Amino acid sequence: MKNNKSTVQDHFGTLKVEKNLKTQEFGLREQAEQYPMMLVLSFVYPCNALCPHCPYTNSSIRKEYKDMPFMPDEVFKKIAHESGPFGSYLRISGGGEPMLHPNVCELLIYAKKKGCKIGLITNGSLFNEKNLKSLIDAEIDLIEFSVDADNEKDYEIYRKGLNWETLNKNVVQALKYRNLTKSRTKIIVSAVNQQGVNIDSIEEYWVKKKEVDYIIKRKYLSWGNNTEIDQTKSADPAPYTDTESTPCPFIFERLNIDSRGNVMVCGYDISANTSMGNVMKQTIKDIWHGEGFKFYRDKHLNNKGSEISMCSKCPDWKYRSWTHNYWKVVREADKVWYKKIKNIDSEEDFLVTKKS
Repeated sequence: MKNNKSTVQDHFGTLKVEKNLKTQEFGLREQAEQYPMMLVLSFVYPCNALCPHCPYTNSSIRKEYKDMPFMPDEVFKKIAHESGPFGSYLRISGGGEPMLHPNVCELLIYAKKKGCKIGLITNGSLFNEKNLKSLIDAEIDLIEFSVDADNEKDYEIYRKGLNWETLNKNVVQALKYRNLTKSRTKIIVSAVNQQGVNIDSIEEYWVKKKEVDYIIKRKYLSWGNNTEIDQTKSADPAPYTDTESTPCPFIFERLNIDSRGNVMVCGYDISANTSMGNVMKQTIKDIWHGEGFKFYRDKHLNNKGSEISMCSKCPDWKYRSWTHNYWKVVREADKVWYKKIKNIDSEEDFLVTKKS
């Protein structure tokens, strides 16, 4: 079923696609008709934290990737080479802390030069002046600090193993250097809306006080049978999507790739039980248009997604939204960035005029 979508372009040249709310039709998003808009990469599996809400802390998945803890350079570069011409987002995430990868800066800068957009998700503990400046100078698109707290006591619980002062120092350093250089890198934070924290206080601290560009308020996800996470700890279980009438948007816009180059059907399958193909044996474009994805899309478009065993057991489908998503984050962060840089330019013009 083809989706009749309207496309507009903002002052950054960012394409915005909106679902036709009148017809309630769905399909491949316009930017994903040839190639996925986003590739979520399990870039690393090791981590220096033990966050209680993390699916990798609460599963044996990391043990299963002991043979390939880091995505090899050749796998990453092939992904970047194929994705660059389409301007696709590479979400640098996975089962651990991306900054632990021995070649993280070199690879992210390589992908950016190839034309990829880069969204780095990090706990922020391993930044130093050199690596932080190199990424901001390369204008990677988003640096997302996972914070989950607005005070040291909560941080020690929900970001176990990390240091509150280090996080604050690195966020401030990133903002100062970005503003100084007027880099296009957006600095945002994210927090999981879970029992024991006040999500509004977290927003107040990081957005109002620290002046980051945006906050992502994440749902508390369980990843079903992949983990042992207790879903009752969610502080906001309200769904975004009616799964009986709405297909999951992920299979129409993005795919997930593990460190071995295997493509999973979606982010729910962090255990890699599905295999759509391997990027070292096929092109990503061929995988995207292959029979595997076609099967899932056809089922979902015909309101038969629940007939698929994995989808019927997915407790997180209801939190996948066609409108409240990463593309909204990008747009909102862009707006804040633009205002900040414009204000900096105005202040500089004022100082020059005053000196004259």
